[in-house]
Amino acid sequence: MSTFTQILYQIVFSTKNREHSLIEPSQEKLYRYIWGILRNNNCHPYRVGGVEDHIHIVTHVHQSVALSDLVKNIKLASADYFKKEKIFPNFSGWQDGYGAFTYAYKSKDNLIENVKNQKEHHRKINFKAEYIDLLTEHGIEFDEKYLI
Repeated sequence: MSTFTQILYQIVFSTKNREHSLIEPSQEKLYRYIWGILRNNNCHPYRVGGVEDHIHIVTHVHQSVALSDLVKNIKLASADYFKKEKIFPNFSGWQDGYGAFTYAYKSKDNLIENVKNQKEHHRKINFKAEYIDLLTEHGIEFDEKYLI
């Protein structure tokens, strides 16, 4: 029997100390690069986006891929890419950890729109508040002291 899955993830992680180092116009290069990593891992990316201090990835993760390995690969490969291409000169690394939230497939279009509109969204709310909202919405207990 074949294996069938449809696990829609929103993956979120920030720059080290939430530094505003992911500057335009190079953000699109970053998003395309991450898209390629996802495709190379047999994932189906739907949207990659963010702002200067964090990114969001909406993707289906292939059943043969461990989520933690995927995020680790994205962080390591993208940091290496930044150094080689010198696209984000003030980038000092990614923050430890990440958030990964699952959604029903019918939420896909709303998730894509939310990620597409990150710049507008963050004129009203900062990353920490957004992240707390995501954790709370998904019933994840957390200690705020770990949310630098």
